[in-house]
Amino acid sequence: MPSDNSVPHDCPLVVPAHVAIRALAIAGDLSMGQPTDQSARSARLAGHIAALDGADGAGALHARLVALLRWSGCTANASGFAALLGDDVAGRNAMLRHALPPDHPLTFSNVEPLARIHCEVAGDVARMLELPAQVETGLRHVWEHYDGSGAPQRLRAQAIPQAVYYASVAGDLEIMARTHDAATAVRMIRGWADIRYPAALAALVAGQAAALLAQLDAPETDAALPAHEVPLSIVADLIELKLPWLAGYSRRVAELALRAAELAGLAPPQQQRLARAALVHGIGRASVPNTVWERNGKPDSADWEKIRLAPYWTARCGALVPELREEAALASHMYERLDGSGYFRSLDKDALGLPQRLLAAAGAYAALCAPRPWRAAYAGEDAAQLLEQEVKAGRLDAQATGFVIAAAGGAVGGAPVRKGLLSEREVEVLRRISLGESNKEAARVMQISPSTVRTHIESIFRKLECSTRAAATLKGLTLGLI
Repeated sequence: MPSDNSVPHDCPLVVPAHVAIRALAIAGDLSMGQPTDQSARSARLAGHIAALDGADGAGALHARLVALLRWSGCTANASGFAALLGDDVAGRNAMLRHALPPDHPLTFSNVEPLARIHCEVAGDVARMLELPAQVETGLRHVWEHYDGSGAPQRLRAQAIPQAVYYASVAGDLEIMARTHDAATAVRMIRGWADIRYPAALAALVAGQAAALLAQLDAPETDAALPAHEVPLSIVADLIELKLPWLAGYSRRVAELALRAAELAGLAPPQQQRLARAALVHGIGRASVPNTVWERNGKPDSADWEKIRLAPYWTARCGALVPELREEAALASHMYERLDGSGYFRSLDKDALGLPQRLLAAAGAYAALCAPRPWRAAYAGEDAAQLLEQEVKAGRLDAQATGFVIAAAGGAVGGAPVRKGLLSEREVEVLRRISLGESNKEAARVMQISPSTVRTHIESIFRKLECSTRAAATLKGLTLGLI
């Protein structure tokens, strides 16, 4: 199936590929409970290790890209790890540090389905970013081990792409040296020889560990990373796989904010900046465990401390990816309110300009018009009334809210990009499963049998060339089907 990453020519919501890659790397780090430069540091190590091992420039670049995007599928299986470990973020951090308790519940049988989701989504991301085939193949096998104990296919030895070995040993060196010390990292890497990676590679890295770690402090540019343009929406779509009911939310906020900004008379560059901010606003959400988002009832005070930090991490992404600095700074204001009751800065009306006020209103309206596990979607008129109540309470700006409600007069969300790829019924099934509904739940809403839903899902997977619901959701969003 050919990819379709097209965006309107008059809507420059695109970025150089390396910008999207670095943003996705940060989101992956947050999802795995890592510092926001873990993937970047591992990528540098992977490139150096590949060169030491005799790889040419292209091989070293492929290793760097695999290491940068190694966690790019982790949002898609966050709910699965949350179910197994109780906290997907802290649990995976402990897993990477080899600090899980002895009685941890992870087994090959329950991890394999999660690894399959991760690898399929990561590989699809590489394809959407139009990265070299070697990078895509590496990401589709990123959890495989030299001795065949990895997942999802239990490949062995030479059947595993070399870039996977470089990224794996680089990640182990970075994480173990940082969380323990260099000597411990060397000892563990030697212990994983012919288990995770070839013994010769383990010996090479162990012998050069001090020099490799010293190079992490040397300046390095991203000039060698791909610079072709890609849709910024890829970043939004991937982040929102963390919570199925969020699928497409950032796209809808972006479209609504763009229209509202035009009605408000903002200059075209400001309109575009607002839409781009909407597409990156959810990066920090990756830092919050799924158990917080999926908990029954209202979040408690401890939950809110985690939630309040989500826009902070979005702002940090802008500091680490300068090309997104303005957009991330604007995006981090999405949950501020005029009366100071918002987060994370608790700013009030004196510190919030029209762009921030438009983004807040657009985000609130789009959220109300989408279904959530605890409520059905509100109709447009009902959502507008709820926003007006927020205006009366002093939390949202009246003028900005008016522009957003007026902008919502047109349908938010365009027609499918690839009409005819799926039948209307298949599109509806795809929409239902993208929201996290089970076969039984989708069948009940659509008034068909669960077996019919299952048949439609099999057809969707075949037509979209995927095997997991997360990958189908990602492709459905990219193709404009949902």
